[in-house]
Amino acid sequence: MSEKKARPAVFLDRDGVINVDPVEFVTRPEELQLIPSSAEAIARFNATGVPVIVCSNQSGVARGLYTMQTLAQISQRLQEMLGEYGAHIDAFYYCPHDDADNCDCRKPRPGLLLRAAQEHGIALEHSVFVGDSWRDIMAGRAAGVKTVLVLSGHVKPEMLDSAEIKQHPPDHVAPDLQGAAEWILHQVNSCE
Repeated sequence: MSEKKARPAVFLDRDGVINVDPVEFVTRPEELQLIPSSAEAIARFNATGVPVIVCSNQSGVARGLYTMQTLAQISQRLQEMLGEYGAHIDAFYYCPHDDADNCDCRKPRPGLLLRAAQEHGIALEHSVFVGDSWRDIMAGRAAGVKTVLVLSGHVKPEMLDSAEIKQHPPDHVAPDLQGAAEWILHQVNSCE
């Protein structure tokens, strides 16, 4: 796709950004608990025509806690839940590996974002990745996108002074996806 046709996107981690981050893993669709304010933010992004793409590590597959088929069912349930708010995800990209697999798609590596950008004609330099951990911020930076750290999942306000966050500072910090929505929309719309 030519550079003129490339468009920005909003990349999102899943657990802790869209849905409540469980203590362990979401292993079945019925365990999924949506963060309602995140669904409202996604609906705002959808209304502007900006693609919303999930890029999430799901090492529970490698650990045998659930299968790729179950992961697809969880994604389908997430779409149904978001639909109740008039929202949807345009594409899902998952890394089913564990750290020991040394793959290119496991965050903090940027493989998921790069693959999504290539397959959807995304202008990375005008895009934003929202996550709830330093791994997300590192992956976003490595892919060349702006980064947002939300405090609705793994990282809590008292952890902002940690060495990991100081070494990998995000472009923006917000309490949750809804709290970052205006900043995100400004970033993705600034290329037009």
